[in-house]
Amino acid sequence: MEIRDAAPDDWPGIWAFLREIVAAGETYTWPRDVDEEQARRLWLVPPPGRVVVAVDTDGTVLGSGKLVPNEAGPGDHVANASFMVDPAAGRRGVGRALGAYVLDLARAQGYRAMQFNAVVATNTRAVALWRSLGFDVVGRVPDGFRHPTEGYVDLLVMHRFL
Repeated sequence: MEIRDAAPDDWPGIWAFLREIVAAGETYTWPRDVDEEQARRLWLVPPPGRVVVAVDTDGTVLGSGKLVPNEAGPGDHVANASFMVDPAAGRRGVGRALGAYVLDLARAQGYRAMQFNAVVATNTRAVALWRSLGFDVVGRVPDGFRHPTEGYVDLLVMHRFL
């Protein structure tokens, strides 16, 4: 697996699993019916943001991550990141590799910390992954997410210094 900056021709590979993940409504706060153009604008962020992909040896996009400032102005020293991994590539370490790569990238770009604003509490695999990479839960939004099968569940705010 290689992790590199996303190229424009990576979008079809990203969209193939991004739409499935968002439509499931279990882990992302995006509208479940997001169309491709909206998704492209939300995911393929302009500078200073960065978008990366994890690709298999045959070039198949296995997952993607994006790195942006969490806030503007005096808050731009804290990074924010989002990740999506193709469910077909699950349990291959893609999420961990992307997470570690983006943490290193954020550090190299001069960010002092990283914060996730909305980790769905029932996404236990993601919560465990982020904890293993040094994130702590620093806040909780009670019933902040309407899960399609679990009902209202908490959103977690997770943070770590770089």
